[in-house]
Amino acid sequence: MKFMKFGKALLMGALSAGVVFGVTSCISSYAVGYLYVTGTVTAESTNNGIISGYSIDHNTGKLTAIHGLPVASGGSNPIRAVLTTSSRFLYVLNQGVTASGGSVCTTADPCNSSNIEEFAVGGNGNLTPQETFYTQGINPMRLAVDTSGGYLLVLDHDAPSATACAQALGSSVTSCGDITVFKIDTTTGRLSLVTNAQVTAGSGSSSALTYFPVPANPIDFVLDAGYVLTLSGTSGTGDVVYPYTYTTSTGQLTLSQNSSQTLGIYEATAIVYAGGNIYVLDNEGTLVSTGATSQILPYTVGTGGALQAQTGGTIADDPTLSNPTYLLVESKGTYLYVANQGNNVQGTNADSGITGYNVYTSPSFNLTLTTPSTFGSGSGPQCIVEDPSDQFIYTANYNDSTITSRVFDPKSGSLNTSTRVANSYSLNGPATWCLVDGRTN
Repeated sequence: MKFMKFGKALLMGALSAGVVFGVTSCISSYAVGYLYVTGTVTAESTNNGIISGYSIDHNTGKLTAIHGLPVASGGSNPIRAVLTTSSRFLYVLNQGVTASGGSVCTTADPCNSSNIEEFAVGGNGNLTPQETFYTQGINPMRLAVDTSGGYLLVLDHDAPSATACAQALGSSVTSCGDITVFKIDTTTGRLSLVTNAQVTAGSGSSSALTYFPVPANPIDFVLDAGYVLTLSGTSGTGDVVYPYTYTTSTGQLTLSQNSSQTLGIYEATAIVYAGGNIYVLDNEGTLVSTGATSQILPYTVGTGGALQAQTGGTIADDPTLSNPTYLLVESKGTYLYVANQGNNVQGTNADSGITGYNVYTSPSFNLTLTTPSTFGSGSGPQCIVEDPSDQFIYTANYNDSTITSRVFDPKSGSLNTSTRVANSYSLNGPATWCLVDGRTN
């Protein structure tokens, strides 16, 4: 009788172990989302860049290459990519190359063959190219999808017409950038051009302008709560932010009643909307003042798109790092992380890394460094993203062609390495941008 009881207990234990093993196996094989990385490596003879893709394991954060990827990006020098809100379509901005084959586009030496390539996103994360579209300006540099998912906006460094610049921004204006706006067909993903209802093509023409002029030397732009804010650089008064009222039902941009705001900095690198606030990243410290550090300028958006500085004021970056390129506020809004590109020297890691901050709501959104405050990345991080399960943070790195994986600690804000999986993944070439898709079916 005792033997029978023991046998039953052993059987029940085996069944329990089997159940646990089954659950564990199921958990470890579950993809919580997909990570996509654009890169400059050419695909065969087409001179295209590439898009790499990985499934993210929700239990370990391990990255596994998606079958069929990488694929050609549809053009040279892909520098940005965005997903629609439904994650059905992905758009890649291919900046093109100069006449001499270079990837640094300037007003004097513009890039050619720029385009936007549309991809359909499959249930297993694969990408299928659809159609190619073109911006109206020259040297496109940024793109974004609005919160409604109905419009795609592209920031061009140079508008094609000085006359249109003067018509839209003032008679003394001789050059400007522009924003090209497209309406997104939510069924097919096809883009259709939105014309400017306020400015005509000029020279006696009654035709509407096919783009929206913005001040010269744009650096970046961001969409927030009914406004588009463009960050531009000037040699005299410093970097400036210009607000535009944005209508989500029509895609129209209207210069706000508030005038431009001079920020008092000269080496801004990005403007980012994160955690309900606007952050401007500045690298002036490392380029202008000996011994100074790069910095973060936090703002809220007020009436008419005016920026309102936060109580804590300008926040210093870690002095061992430089050239901040992007920032991330994790999903709970408790921690903020800045990706610092460093000195941008191929193959080195000098001054590259991630700076971590605690985000406090009293005083409003004051930032203080976490302990520790710096975390390793690859060399030259171009972007920083959080996985859909809020457990892992990744950077894609230009100088050493890698993806860096870190485990997020919600108690301390630390970004830790893992002993269970790789912390660095090799890419086929330099990374230029990354994004995460949380739709896996």
